[in-house]
Amino acid sequence: MLWPFNYFRRPDRSPPPTIRIIYGMIVTQAREPVFYRKLGVPDTVDGRFDLLVLHMWMVLQRLRTTEEGMEPAQALFDRFCEDMDDNLREMGVGDLAVPRRMQAFGEAFYGRSHAYDLALGQGLDALAQAIAKNIFNGRGLDHAQALAACTMAAVRSLAACDDAAILRGSWSFPPASKGDGA
Repeated sequence: MLWPFNYFRRPDRSPPPTIRIIYGMIVTQAREPVFYRKLGVPDTVDGRFDLLVLHMWMVLQRLRTTEEGMEPAQALFDRFCEDMDDNLREMGVGDLAVPRRMQAFGEAFYGRSHAYDLALGQGLDALAQAIAKNIFNGRGLDHAQALAACTMAAVRSLAACDDAAILRGSWSFPPASKGDGA
């Protein structure tokens, strides 16, 4: 199980270079304008967080299938938590409120990840429903179906990469475009 606050306990909190690369790829993909302009993801703090979580989930799900994936998965999750902490502080959230907000982020991450895990095994419509609930607040099923198709394309693309490429960060997301890649 990934634990959201392990990086607080480690003296060296700097992630390995590969983890920085992979996290950078995830953030870059989650910021692609097509998600907000064509697929209707709300261009808000919450919308961006939800899209980041969706992309994190895809990569963590793939890392879990590799023989050596648990350590890199934990390091990637730690990097995500560190980034969320940094963002909260940049937004002016006070030191006393940060732990409470981080706990909320962790709960949101685990809830969405669990929903996506369950939905992935049930097919595209179930994934679209989970995306509609978590990203579009229960509305926008057309957009959710297009984003689910993008997500499935990315999951298939990641599954097609060999384990070594996944662990090295030598892969890429399919191009983000309406309904045919994430």
